[in-house]
Amino acid sequence: MKLSFHGADRNVTGSCHLLHAQGKRVLIDCGMFQGSHELDEENAEDFGFDPKSIDLLLLTHAHLDHCGRIPLLVKRGFRGEIITTAATRELTRVVLLDAAHLQEEEAERNTRHAHRRGDAQAQPLYTTLDALNALEFFGRTAVYGQTLELAPGLSATFFDAGHILGSASIRIEQTASGAHRSVIFSGDLGNGGHAVLRDPQLPPRADSVVMETTYGDRLHKPIEPSIAELFAAISETLKRGGNVVIPTFALERAQEILFYLREGLEAGKLPRTLPVFLDSPMAISATEIFRHHPECYGNAIDALFRAGSDPFSLPGLRFTREAADSIALNRLVGGAVIMAGSGMATGGRVRHHLRHNLGRHESSVVFVGYAARGTLARLLIDGAKKVKLFGEEIPVHARLYTINGFSAHADQRELLAWQQALKPEQTILVHGDPDSMDVFAALLKNTRVQRPKQGDVIDL
Repeated sequence: MKLSFHGADRNVTGSCHLLHAQGKRVLIDCGMFQGSHELDEENAEDFGFDPKSIDLLLLTHAHLDHCGRIPLLVKRGFRGEIITTAATRELTRVVLLDAAHLQEEEAERNTRHAHRRGDAQAQPLYTTLDALNALEFFGRTAVYGQTLELAPGLSATFFDAGHILGSASIRIEQTASGAHRSVIFSGDLGNGGHAVLRDPQLPPRADSVVMETTYGDRLHKPIEPSIAELFAAISETLKRGGNVVIPTFALERAQEILFYLREGLEAGKLPRTLPVFLDSPMAISATEIFRHHPECYGNAIDALFRAGSDPFSLPGLRFTREAADSIALNRLVGGAVIMAGSGMATGGRVRHHLRHNLGRHESSVVFVGYAARGTLARLLIDGAKKVKLFGEEIPVHARLYTINGFSAHADQRELLAWQQALKPEQTILVHGDPDSMDVFAALLKNTRVQRPKQGDVIDL
């Protein structure tokens, strides 16, 4: 078994790893690089392998940085089988169609500017048709804990990673000439103890582990104080007469925040008439998909559904699918919670809401998830006094909150416990900033630690 690395190597986006085993070439994830415009160019570059040569693609989950380049892979010649869980298949459809639509819109805008400059017409990385074509290659459905044969002597088993709906860690086992080798790809591991999803499952041990290190250098705040901080941020902003803007990841984070807002209203910690706008077509669709997959729920959500109650519904909740409804929110002076994508504020409708609220002392922006380097979210969290949005310099006067207890990623303690329980001979660190990896690597004992660069090959 050999493994080569083609994304999320010493950074946190673009997950893409290629396993050579039993004469098969198996890709684990094919994600998009997210952040700066330089990464837009990296997305369009060669994969580092021939897409036509890939036999199988195993997808850990539906976040864009894990699935976002699948249409490009198909466009460039992939004709193999894509295997993932049922929930991930449904969510990936929503994510890829949304990504294609945004790329088409951006290409159209850039083309208008190019015409004025006399430059060539801008092209999207892939189109809606490309995304629809890619969905045709989804084949068998993985069920947690059930082993799938990939080839004679090569099998894969998916385990619940507890990160977003349908997310998985994948254990691959090879049996050749009486010898057994195994490797586990963590995918993104969830932060345990949350209400919406189950805690991550622990797979059987493996010889090698390829694991994420997003929060390898820090601990999360416990969830209960984080919920209290969210309620306090909202209450203080309402008293000032401003809006609360929450840049929201459409998958899992939006649903979790809705669940806790519902609890806050029922407990009298927030006004029952609080207007809450979910301004994200993708998050709205994802919330509907959640209702189809009880195999992924945590106990609290399962109990509510069984009792005939909707855990993601609250009296003042309004879905804004249409662009005109989203634009109308810009006229809100205060008193509302606006949840909109993207979570790192790299695109989507939240940028319009930030444009209209960042300059107001009355308003607040609440970050409830990871912000990669180079993103607008990270710039704001790091204390930028002004930012550029739609060509306009916007001063930052709004109150900013960073509440990391809602993170869908395991923290250092959880990552370490997961790795130690598996006792691998070799631990390969991916999907993390270099500083985070260095801190986490220093904690690992009785294992050979590797931190590959993009293009590296490791013998398993």
